[in-house]
Amino acid sequence: MEIVVQFKSDVVDGMPWKFVPTQRESSLEKVLLLFILLKTEVQNITSVSTYNVTPMKAAIYFNKIQFFVFEEQRLLPAEQIDMSVFFYIDPEFETDARMDGIKNLILSYTFFKVSEE
Repeated sequence: MEIVVQFKSDVVDGMPWKFVPTQRESSLEKVLLLFILLKTEVQNITSVSTYNVTPMKAAIYFNKIQFFVFEEQRLLPAEQIDMSVFFYIDPEFETDARMDGIKNLILSYTFFKVSEE
């Protein structure tokens, strides 16, 4: 069974940052994905991201090896950084009857402002 994982990214309203995945989806069993974070203004902001996997019942099979969630990020004006996410879908996903019919997962990240100077 092929599982397609879609990647979504967002920043809260009013944050002068651009945040995008380098690809929109993948059907590979193991994925190394880059997200690009770019600060678009001179305002000093520290931010942190959270993530979500949907459908929620499938999240138990989403195994993160490397990711940047909950790490504070602070960028210089016009600075751009690449942030990597490395994950795999547990093979038991395919044998779990509760996952029948699920062919797509969504991995989404949102950046939130922690502090501002």
